[in-house]
Amino acid sequence: MSQSQVIIGLVNPKGPSNVGTIMRAAGCFNAHEVLYTGTRYARAAQYEVKTNTDTHKSRNNIPLTQVECLFSKKAEGMEVVCVELCLGATSLTEFSHPERALYIFGPEDGSISQTIIDQADHVVYVPTIDCLNLAATTNVVLYDRLAKSSEINKGDELIKSSRDTNNRLKVST
Repeated sequence: MSQSQVIIGLVNPKGPSNVGTIMRAAGCFNAHEVLYTGTRYARAAQYEVKTNTDTHKSRNNIPLTQVECLFSKKAEGMEVVCVELCLGATSLTEFSHPERALYIFGPEDGSISQTIIDQADHVVYVPTIDCLNLAATTNVVLYDRLAKSSEINKGDELIKSSRDTNNRLKVST
């Protein structure tokens, strides 16, 4: 995935804590932008007690943009991947992620519209016993993308740069 590009698209999310967690995931898994439709998130964010789930301040580096249509920021050559419990969808375990992808996730209390599903290049689902919440689903999909990538960073330098400042643990030999 040498020219990889990842955009996360959220269909009318309602919870600021979920969006904050998604922003953190975007930073951890190297997404380039987070888009969202609808007005529920912005309205709820005004009234929510600030619980900062984006502790790595991804919002300072990754744009979070409200759009009318998630496809408006889709670059040429980018494939649309809808993540939804949808009949006929491909299991995430069997899915090969495109190099450049716009991942679209449905709202916490609903589904992606059939119109959007019909425009997707791929529709995948996370094979679970029950449905995950929005932030958990986003984390799982982005992790799966990273785990299947040939560009995955590994080793002690990654651990040192990723861990909390209070963490000084090491495996004893």
